Amino acid sequence: MQTDVSDGSARDRKEGARESGLEIAAMLVKSGYLAGEQLTYAQRVKAKLLSPRTLIAVMLELGFFSKEQLRETLRSNIVSVKLGALLVELGYLKPAELQAALGIQREADNGKMLGEILVEQRFIEEYTLAEVLAFQLGYPYLDLDPATIDRTLLARVPPHWIAQHSFIPVKEENGQVLVAIADPLNLEGRKTAEKLFGAGTTFAISTLKGIRNAVTSLKRGILQGDGTATDEHTVTGIVNSIFEEALKDGASDIHIEPMRAALRVRFRRDGMLTLYKDFAKELALPVSSRIKVMAEADIAERRRHQDGRICYESAKSGATLDMRVSFYVTIYGEKIVLRLLSMKGELLDLKEIGMPSRMLERFIDDALDTPSGVLIVTGPTGSGKTSTLYSCVHHLNDLNTSIVTAEEPVEYVIEGIAQCSINQKIGVTFEETLRHIVRQDPDIIVLGEIRDSFSAETAIQAALTGHKVLTTFHTEDSVGGLLRLMNMNIEAFLIASTVVCVLSQRLLRRICPECSGPYLPTPTELRRIGYSNTELRGAEFSIGRGCSKCRYSGYRGRVGVFEMLVLNELVKDAILSKKTSYEIRKISTESTGMVTLLESGLCKAARGEVSLQDAVRLLPRIGKPRPIAEIRRLLGE
Repeated sequence: MQTDVSDGSARDRKEGARESGLEIAAMLVKSGYLAGEQLTYAQRVKAKLLSPRTLIAVMLELGFFSKEQLRETLRSNIVSVKLGALLVELGYLKPAELQAALGIQREADNGKMLGEILVEQRFIEEYTLAEVLAFQLGYPYLDLDPATIDRTLLARVPPHWIAQHSFIPVKEENGQVLVAIADPLNLEGRKTAEKLFGAGTTFAISTLKGIRNAVTSLKRGILQGDGTATDEHTVTGIVNSIFEEALKDGASDIHIEPMRAALRVRFRRDGMLTLYKDFAKELALPVSSRIKVMAEADIAERRRHQDGRICYESAKSGATLDMRVSFYVTIYGEKIVLRLLSMKGELLDLKEIGMPSRMLERFIDDALDTPSGVLIVTGPTGSGKTSTLYSCVHHLNDLNTSIVTAEEPVEYVIEGIAQCSINQKIGVTFEETLRHIVRQDPDIIVLGEIRDSFSAETAIQAALTGHKVLTTFHTEDSVGGLLRLMNMNIEAFLIASTVVCVLSQRLLRRICPECSGPYLPTPTELRRIGYSNTELRGAEFSIGRGCSKCRYSGYRGRVGVFEMLVLNELVKDAILSKKTSYEIRKISTESTGMVTLLESGLCKAARGEVSLQDAVRLLPRIGKPRPIAEIRRLLGE
């Protein structure tokens, strides 16, 4: 959305240099709604708060003025209001995000307005921005429908003016023309509209996309969301472009979601969902049909959930994508999620997965190099379990070892091992494959996932007969993996005698090395993890400021965080005695030197690899973590 004051983008570039709260507060003082003593008091309160709050939010909470008085002040000072200051003070934008947007504006130097950059960089949704401005500045919000636009009024506006000022006339009532404008703070745009339609012109706020779509639809003479013809070739092109962009951006998942007024496409990159593009809602059905054809799903079935698989070869890069597809029926249509599995076979060496040196040494000696037993890698979806599992297989693969796998599907192709991809449609089921796998004279059996009691029992039985079994499991932490096996009615003595190691892991976003800077934890963050300043001795926390290398997110790539539970005799006795998870974890910590996920994450945060916020927010907090120096000693760092 284009949003600026009359003197153009140069004025926007200065917004970050001023304290926006004081500017709006000065307007409130001038309007008589705020006293100078109240402003001074609010500043003192804000400085003492443990968690950051905007000055306007503090004064509202203190009751110095009402929200209606704030809106009235903003409306009467509309020429002086700056977009960045307004969004930050109202809590819709973080100061760091505003600074990043202003940095992009300076580097690009292409005349783009601040609001348009904020929307492009996904700092704020466009419709949210429009609704906020409409509410705070007293304009009505208008969701444009091309069918309601008066074409005779539109004909009076030169096309380049619409593109330059982002407004469109909607209708005329009682001699007054209603104009939908994307930029209510653009004084030049409002004056241009008044010059065309008279001083009595009234304004409503709409999104920039809504205005452009309406103009496109009217030009083509069709009443369709963005004028996109939904023929077979166009839809094929759209689907292919989504796949190509996902491959180019390094996305792990594609979410195609039908909404009330649009078809939203999002990519998951570095574990975070970000908006790629919104399409017209009319494209939802043809896009779904096209992907069903590619996934060999039932194109006529729209009432039931379905699954499928697509093998897509990129026309641009030549790379091959193996995609698992899930069709989920919602009230607005079928939501489609595609998990992208690269077929390039790029395997990480075991030393490259991010495991600390001492933990890695113990993992190889006490788990991988044992002749038999079950090794379980646990974690939620998207935590990197499969990559770690394949790194282990790659480490064990040699001429003297027979490795057989049962996977759904095969995600990495490794030369020299027998990999089987489960295919329910032709009868190659998990149960059938597991019955035959032990007849293949394997030294090592790799099960893609323990999914039920049958696969758990098969893994245990294979280990009892002298095989080494590698598999993954969906649990929160390492001790949870043992408890879930017990819940599957696996006898405790079987678990104790076969499971040699449970490795739990997560993926955290890596701080961008190009823009990282020192960070001082707030008292609130320290209180959440139970740390004092003495326990942080030696820690050097960092935070990403945002740069062009990391798309102004402050993060680039991800790093693994691990918790390793090795079953020694004390842990086995605790399992046989069916002790609680707390007791098993305590015994493991004291007797095997186990470092919890949170402690491992805090250690990486103390080295400036990941942010403290991500470590605290994404890792399970079970008990108080040990001091940073003690964790480093245990991990050999």
